[in-house]
Amino acid sequence: MSTFGVIVSTRGFFPAHLAKKGREEILAKLDRLGHKAVILSEDSTVYGAVETLEDAKKCARLFKENSDRIEGIIVILPNFGDETGVVNAIDMAKLEVPVLVQACDDTLDKMGIANRRDAFCGKLSVCNNLYQYNIKFTDTKLHTCRIDSEEFTRDIDFFARVCRVVKGIRTARIGAIGARPGPFQTVRFSEKLLQASGVTTCVVDLSEILFAAIRMENTQAVMDRVAEIKAYGQIADHIKEENILKQAKLSLVIEKWLKDNECNASAIQCWSSVQENYGCAACLTMSMMGEKGMPSACELDITGALTMYALYLASGEPAGYLDWNNNYLDDRDKCVCIHCSNYPKSFIGKPFEISNLDILGKSLGEDKCFGACKANVASGPMTFAKISTDDTRGKVKIYIGEGEFTDDTVDTMGGVAVCKVPELQALMKFICRNGFEHHVAMNRSSSATVLEEALGKYLGWEVFRHN
Repeated sequence: MSTFGVIVSTRGFFPAHLAKKGREEILAKLDRLGHKAVILSEDSTVYGAVETLEDAKKCARLFKENSDRIEGIIVILPNFGDETGVVNAIDMAKLEVPVLVQACDDTLDKMGIANRRDAFCGKLSVCNNLYQYNIKFTDTKLHTCRIDSEEFTRDIDFFARVCRVVKGIRTARIGAIGARPGPFQTVRFSEKLLQASGVTTCVVDLSEILFAAIRMENTQAVMDRVAEIKAYGQIADHIKEENILKQAKLSLVIEKWLKDNECNASAIQCWSSVQENYGCAACLTMSMMGEKGMPSACELDITGALTMYALYLASGEPAGYLDWNNNYLDDRDKCVCIHCSNYPKSFIGKPFEISNLDILGKSLGEDKCFGACKANVASGPMTFAKISTDDTRGKVKIYIGEGEFTDDTVDTMGGVAVCKVPELQALMKFICRNGFEHHVAMNRSSSATVLEEALGKYLGWEVFRHN
């Protein structure tokens, strides 16, 4: 769960007991939700609230001391609050993390001087000052709400996911394993533009991975990985044991390299060198990593891997990597998305077969191509996204949207998902017109709003939200 810096603000001529109660309520709520709080002690200021410049300095010092822990700041207004106290604390702390602003409800039977809050009005002043200081912030869904309300619980959950995406992307390390397949100019990207947002690309020659796997002995770790592979899906009877062994070794070598280089995700040169020079496909290895929260994209698509990681951060659900592949004549808001595939187990959503690559198997030899995860993806809600670097414009851009996986079936090869996206034709026109790739990341969640907030507002990327 998350650690938040918490600012409870008050204003001298409003009832201070409301700040005391608000402080108690927010700390109790965060504790119930499993989050941690960094907040001024109750005796460091009046009720531990922030009002004066001196209060703001104390709060900023505390936040700086805990800067490695704090993922976001929550501002609580139990009464009108002090807008300069709030903005000074955040500005002086210089944490550059997301900020959530909450204001408490008044009740019509408590509008006397002893209990009146005026936080409805105070929030406008706080947000005005944040805007003046160019401090980006997230608003609650309702302008005012009770701290103990379900609405605010949902606000905190949303904000925690936004913070997770922002922190994760700003510190992401993406492994580039090999070189892109020659014809795939579509996956070219700018390392420098990504680095400007904190995303580091770590590179290794594919030969280093393949020769490490070739040299690996049949250790207990290898046998354990073989057992893990056999339990992961339904392996076709005709698959040779030696090919499962190759997959296990490749899996262990890649995971070790990623761990040694502290990578959060990866993109792999998944054809055709690995098949021709080692003798198996990389899809199953990629699928199993994705299931463990280490997404891996095909064809050395680094921005694709980053998109998969962003989806995972936003939802906690593994992402699959697909092609926008075929039209669906019966419904122009549907299409068929396919890959060989590297879909994680829970992304597929039901038991599946592990066998040989179909198309590459015909040209390279099926015996060199074990490791494809074959299934029709189960129906359910879906978020899709694709990050791209627009190098000539010096921009990182992304499109985001939501749709659904349907229960339609298609008699074809590989990993298949029939997707329904409202106004799909308009989306395809946008993708074509703006130079996005044929690849797309998807996962089983409804996370488009989280990604839009995190990547657009806080990272400053150019976001297109398809509605």
